[in-house]
Amino acid sequence: MAHPPFLDLNRRDFLVTASASATLAAVPATAALAQNAAEGAPADAVRLPVSFTVNGERRELELDARTTLLDALREHLKLTGTKKGCDHGQCGACTVIVGGRRMNSCLSLAVMHQNDEITTIEGLGKPDALHPMQAAFVRHDGYQCGYCTPGQIVSAVAVLDEIGAGIPSHVQADVAAPPEASETEMRERMSGNICRCGAYSNIVEAMRDVAGRPA
Repeated sequence: MAHPPFLDLNRRDFLVTASASATLAAVPATAALAQNAAEGAPADAVRLPVSFTVNGERRELELDARTTLLDALREHLKLTGTKKGCDHGQCGACTVIVGGRRMNSCLSLAVMHQNDEITTIEGLGKPDALHPMQAAFVRHDGYQCGYCTPGQIVSAVAVLDEIGAGIPSHVQADVAAPPEASETEMRERMSGNICRCGAYSNIVEAMRDVAGRPA
């Protein structure tokens, strides 16, 4: 039985045709990678623009799409108060406030925060005009080495805001009732911020002071 003309293609012809097609398809990608290499960027880097407001100031960057929010703040905006601890979202040293909610900046890509409002430790207060939480940490000695302190303070501020907004926690017996700024509540909500020096009791005292409860 005779085969249709379009099936009269041997294995060698097929491989030659397929290889040529693959090569042509790869040309644009290869050119893009070569351009990145020429500019000193990683071979597979893709750069994207991102704009957000940090501590009340509009900032515009062009970043490798893989840049974390933490690295954008520290390396590109030179806001080094936010610390890189574990870089795995387990220690809380990199805590910032985004859109009114605290988050680990090491676990989020900068390009995901287009037009977001971001607050770092630098945006809470200044040496001559401390935020009440910063002043309370000093007053109650809520730090030792100080490395985790920026994340602790930022998280503590956000925790009291969460309680004030009525957001329930894991230890709340009645999630329909307004939460209270109790020691149990504060310890539970701060559990994602690790202090290797063990200043936890003093941190809670500082938070209770700011919340208006006896320390």
